[in-house]
Amino acid sequence: MNESLERLKRKLQFYTIALVVGLVLLCVAYLEFIYHYAYSSGESVGYVQKLSLKGWVCKTWEGEQLKSIAGQPSVPEKFLFTVRDDAVVDKINATLGERIILVYAQHPGLPSCFGDTDHYIVDAKPVPKD
Repeated sequence: MNESLERLKRKLQFYTIALVVGLVLLCVAYLEFIYHYAYSSGESVGYVQKLSLKGWVCKTWEGEQLKSIAGQPSVPEKFLFTVRDDAVVDKINATLGERIILVYAQHPGLPSCFGDTDHYIVDAKPVPKD
């Protein structure tokens, strides 16, 4: 009787460990997928209003870009973004006060430690002068 109880106990431990390992591997695969494959990508043109380093543990650059149509008196739309690359932050800071094109990739579903927004800036370039 004790022998069959011990066998049952070992099987239960094995299946519990296998379940936990499987769930961890599933979570890692999910994060790898959504981190490396963008849901959408594009460009946003406007003026960067704010760029600041935020976070208690995971520091990321968070910013706001004001998008407005030239010559149209309207309330500008805010484009919230996250920057993880310091070289891109330097490009943005070099063009403060000027119109700038922000090239982004959208990664919905990432934990907040990766950034506060879904839009991750991968490049920044000044708008060509007319």
